[in-house]
Amino acid sequence: MVLKTGAGVLADRRRLPTALRAVLGYYADTGVFDAGSLSLKSEIDERTEAMVNDVTDRIEDALEDEFGRPVEFSYDTKLILPAQLTLGYVYRNARQQAPGDPVIDAIANGVPTVDETALEQGPAQDLAPREMVVRAEQMTRLSIEALIDGDMRDAINDDEFEDFEVDFDASEADRRRVAEVAQSALQSHLDGLLEDMPPVVENAYQWAVDYSEAHQDRDDYFRELMTAAEDGDADALTDIREAYKFAEYDEEPATLTETEKELPYSKTQYARVGVLYDGMLDLYRLAGLDIDDEFAKAIVLAIIGAQVWLDDVDDYDDDRAEGQLTPVTAEYLLAPDDEAAYRRVVDVTEQYLDLAKSYATAADSPLTGVAVEYIYRSGDPDVLPGKPE
Repeated sequence: MVLKTGAGVLADRRRLPTALRAVLGYYADTGVFDAGSLSLKSEIDERTEAMVNDVTDRIEDALEDEFGRPVEFSYDTKLILPAQLTLGYVYRNARQQAPGDPVIDAIANGVPTVDETALEQGPAQDLAPREMVVRAEQMTRLSIEALIDGDMRDAINDDEFEDFEVDFDASEADRRRVAEVAQSALQSHLDGLLEDMPPVVENAYQWAVDYSEAHQDRDDYFRELMTAAEDGDADALTDIREAYKFAEYDEEPATLTETEKELPYSKTQYARVGVLYDGMLDLYRLAGLDIDDEFAKAIVLAIIGAQVWLDDVDDYDDDRAEGQLTPVTAEYLLAPDDEAAYRRVVDVTEQYLDLAKSYATAADSPLTGVAVEYIYRSGDPDVLPGKPE
């Protein structure tokens, strides 16, 4: 108890690195400390960085063709975190089943020691630990491409190009062109990967994309509601509460239960980002990998919480000025004053992240639990108006 209390005190010291505070905070909250997960994170970061570099190389080739000169490209996205955590989850399970297996360690370090054609044989039950990590690598590579592609689609849909970085002085028109070329190159390669896989994989991916795009198609409607609410329309406020904050699911989510469906903004944020990760986890399952329901819920809830706590909080001023409805801008319309709105944003975030952390612990995935804690401790709600004195 004394150790947990001391860890909690240290976790609240902002001068310490956020990653360390996250480890301490998760231990203080749950009593779980797994040193192996810290080294596992380094392995996962290296493997997935190599996968992202492959994506970047492919995009740079397309940009060179488009602009007639070599172009250095980077794209800042945090949305591949769930793919990293899922790869770590499978690695950990495989090592628990076959401790000290040098082939598993070699695969984790990027050494192609096993024939990586397992998925072509179709899903299987009771995979050997070595084949588990091979299939997890395949699915993580596919998932990273799919997630970056989806994030790029959202950025283009929202006319948000500031995260597309190139090594020349790009105008706004150039940034749009860069974004569209990058997304097109990624989609073309992704389509080719999916064509080589069993139809059930492509169907699962397309279902998630269609579900998400149906939400994007309502963006103009939500913008109209926000504009009307800003002008004092009481009916618009009622519609935001009923159609955005507490919207009912018209198609059941694959992962979430009644507990999660009743959370504020559950349906709209599931459609906005959560469904893409439900679809991602389906890909791992279709590859024959055992993905625990608690782990899946932890991933979906964590990414929704991160979207609100990191992106929507940071973008509040811009979103308010541009008429973009998010859980954060919605609360500043629905609450009686700024302080109440501030408290509601914190409360909504904590509902998602606390549940995600509890599911991560139940799934025996300390790496995910620490990641949820990291998300929470990375947020800065003080940029919002109405902070209580």
